[in-house]
Amino acid sequence: MTTVLEATGVRKSFGSHEVLRGIDLEVEAGETVVILGPSGSGKSTFLRCINLLESPDGGRILVGGRDVGFDVRGERLHELSAVEVARRRRAIGMVFQQFNLFPHMTALENVIEGPVGVKGEKRSDAVARATALLAQVGLSGREKSYPRQLSGGQQQRVAIARALAMQPTLMLFDEPTSALDPELVGEVLLAMRGLAEGGLTMVVVTHEISFAREAADRVVFMDDGLVVEQGRPEQVIDAPQHERTRAFLARFL
Repeated sequence: MTTVLEATGVRKSFGSHEVLRGIDLEVEAGETVVILGPSGSGKSTFLRCINLLESPDGGRILVGGRDVGFDVRGERLHELSAVEVARRRRAIGMVFQQFNLFPHMTALENVIEGPVGVKGEKRSDAVARATALLAQVGLSGREKSYPRQLSGGQQQRVAIARALAMQPTLMLFDEPTSALDPELVGEVLLAMRGLAEGGLTMVVVTHEISFAREAADRVVFMDDGLVVEQGRPEQVIDAPQHERTRAFLARFL
């Protein structure tokens, strides 16, 4: 197996508050890892550290064997330029709670903006792939729709297609259904299950226990900036070993 994500001893503080207190996590190619935990446990901060939306205060994060923010020269870490950081971050796709689509662009235009504008791909190639990606997330026929013409669930699926269009090695999902009305959650989770079944490497922060049970290869429970336990969904969800995990899951099960 190829290790896509390797996080070792990741720490992050905001002022005097230590949000991450030494996170270790490895994710293999094709694996779907779901991170559960109470609000304030550091889940979203950890995701943001992976692609340097937040700079870790300590530890190492490697994606595809390369540090996103640093190069190792001899025995020392050297900070990369902003241009090189941006180039390496292309290997990491991220879907947020909010959709953040460009309102003046159609669904198709939103999806091709990165490949054409950032990677310099031929527009015809980008359009062909974007059309296929929109179909993959169940939006065939909505290519010319503007965000205002789409439901929240449809907009989030456009956001997923947009992230996939950059052909990332690793996809991060930060509570992608939390801003949706309950009746729209299922359609986004269905699209994500399809991606998991297709072998996309994914790290998903969510409170959707059913998704964790059905789609995850591994469930990680975080609390107070630490990984408390991890394992197969049936282990962590159905037979948690730690009291903190049991107390959290009791609110949902």
